[in-house]
Amino acid sequence: MTEPLVTIAVPSFNQGRFLDNALASIFQQDIPLEVFVLDGGSSDNSLDVIHKWAHRLAGWRSHADAGQAAAINEGIAQGRAPYVCWLNSDDWFLPSGLAKLVSELEKHPEAPAVYGRCWDVIEKSGKRKPVWVEPFDEDRLAFRCIISQPATLIRRSAWEAVGGLDETLHMAMDYDLWWHLFKSLGPLHFVDDFVAVNREHVDTKTRTQRHRHYREAMGVVRKYYGSVPLKWWLAQPYSVWFRSIAGYLQQNRRQGG
Repeated sequence: MTEPLVTIAVPSFNQGRFLDNALASIFQQDIPLEVFVLDGGSSDNSLDVIHKWAHRLAGWRSHADAGQAAAINEGIAQGRAPYVCWLNSDDWFLPSGLAKLVSELEKHPEAPAVYGRCWDVIEKSGKRKPVWVEPFDEDRLAFRCIISQPATLIRRSAWEAVGGLDETLHMAMDYDLWWHLFKSLGPLHFVDDFVAVNREHVDTKTRTQRHRHYREAMGVVRKYYGSVPLKWWLAQPYSVWFRSIAGYLQQNRRQGG
């Protein structure tokens, strides 16, 4: 067998309606992969989807776990490929997206990780827009997360050097990882090409737990940057409170409340 180039962890919990698309996008990539699905004990059709792809998976399990970050660390630790990443079960890769990222990592041996551009697709309307991604800059990273997680590939050596994801975080563990890699090993390399898609839907954690997301993200900035830019304090009321209220009213209308 050809040795895998990339280890991919796929954390999932009751996301069966999206999981098949995510796995299909992985196995359409034109490079050798090893894929581990870490299911948190789903009660929907997730196991049916996993069984469909079981012959292509390097491993899978389905039981309660310590959360998304712990599941991702578990999956990547089981692999042996020189490059690693994770794909949330509601996202997907674009054709040849991973090959582009692998090529860039091989061209830039000084970079602990590379990241490309990503589309944000609104589940309800099908509309898409580019996620806000920029070339790497420390001050800009403190201002906002300029790296889109589905579009990122990391050296295993770098992943292991920083100990993977911080399992105490549940919302901003990717943001923390970018900072940790940068502070420990140097800047991440930007790839100016679209390689993945982020799906935005009503159950997305950043929509349903905005307050927790902002609290964790601001803690990450303070930890690595030393201070929290004013933007975070000004943006939080709108992103957390006003949009949460709007979402609550919209849900009530759907339920006839």
